[in-house]
Amino acid sequence: QVQLVESGGGLVQTGGSLRLSCAASGRTSGTYTMGWFRQAPGKEREFVVAINWGGSSTSSIDSVKDRFTISRDNAKNTVYLQMNSLKPEDTAVYYCASAISMASMRGSGVAYWGKGTLVTVSS
Repeated sequence: QVQLVESGGGLVQTGGSLRLSCAASGRTSGTYTMGWFRQAPGKEREFVVAINWGGSSTSSIDSVKDRFTISRDNAKNTVYLQMNSLKPEDTAVYYCASAISMASMRGSGVAYWGKGTLVTVSS
């Protein structure tokens, strides 16, 4: 089992920045792809961005390209999401996720989920 714990959410104004962190514990010896999903009020959870084990490949949705950056520190078992130029439509609960591959991450094959952290962007 792998436990994922997110932190760093909060309230920010439009155009502001936040940095989310996700710390993994438990059986972290595998080469997991890590990612972030979000769920806005009244909407389904959606994939946002992911990064492979070595950090050489990332994948994201168009609406966050050039604004959100994912990174990871495998020595610390931690993945980060730097969010810049935040917009009200970015308001959501952000979930950290772990999967065996990028394809699994984007294809409903998430192995582990965090409990989420709330990001609220005020207009």
